[in-house]
Amino acid sequence: MVRAALITLALFSLAACETAKGAGRDIEKAGQAIGKAAQDVQQAL
Repeated sequence: MVRAALITLALFSLAACETAKGAGRDIEKAGQAIGKAAQDVQQAL
């Protein structure tokens, strides 16, 4: 019983790690898009 609980906990930990990693990539891409938009505006001025 304890072994099953530990395996389940390990699987949830791995899934959470992948979710955080994916969210980090999304945030990074959004930051890059904002930076590019800022550069475009600055060049237009």
